[in-house]
Amino acid sequence: MGIRFTVLSSGSTGNATVIDNGEVKLLVDVGFSAKKMELLMKERELAASSIDGILVTHEHSDHIKGLGAFARKYDVPIYANEKTWVELDRQIGVIAEGNKRVMDTGGVEEFGTLKVESFGISHDAAEPVGYVFYEGDQKLSVVTDLGYMSEKVKEKIADSDALVLETNHDVDMLRVGHYPWSIKRRILGDKGHLSNEAAGEALCDVMTNKTKSVYMAHLSRDHNLMDLARLTVNNIVEERAPEAKQLRLMDTYFDRSTKWDVLDSE
Repeated sequence: MGIRFTVLSSGSTGNATVIDNGEVKLLVDVGFSAKKMELLMKERELAASSIDGILVTHEHSDHIKGLGAFARKYDVPIYANEKTWVELDRQIGVIAEGNKRVMDTGGVEEFGTLKVESFGISHDAAEPVGYVFYEGDQKLSVVTDLGYMSEKVKEKIADSDALVLETNHDVDMLRVGHYPWSIKRRILGDKGHLSNEAAGEALCDVMTNKTKSVYMAHLSRDHNLMDLARLTVNNIVEERAPEAKQLRLMDTYFDRSTKWDVLDSE
């Protein structure tokens, strides 16, 4: 079947994505209660009990809110690097030792024919990561919660068939918003979140003719609008890469899942 995926939900209040290759089903983050996760998965006719593993990007609550409860209920192994595990142990309750799997940053895990590689990103967490998924010649990258797109990150996610990419905020909306300046400074900093403009610029550096879809993820409900994110990214791509006629900019939602996206095989 190859890779298919759905962003179950994404935003400041919670994040979770499912990747399925027909043999294994993996979750990236569990940012909602176990009950909410079950409802979101049901929208895509997916049983929570079918999940084979959970990959954790970092320990912030909008990515691990239901992690412990979900893993215990369905006896699912959790993959995270050692520094993240230190934080998880403080937050998610007791996890069966056999389900505590250490995946070093930059490491590769194989789940049948599905290969997963992690890579370090810049965010104010213990050791945050993004993930790249490979199935044959197919490549899916999931990268959110990063203050800036380093050249190393660009190298990892370049030439993806599809990306789940952070478009967190519009800089002008954030600057005039109601947040205290200390929080604004954090979001705008190198360990904060990626703006619409920064996402668009980075996308132009990593996409190729192979890249068909980009899911704009982790939008701020206070300092962004989906239409604005799409317009900003689209304008940058049209200016810098007008030949990219194949690219689809896709919405994600804070309260519902995206339709399954099935990657093409060459």
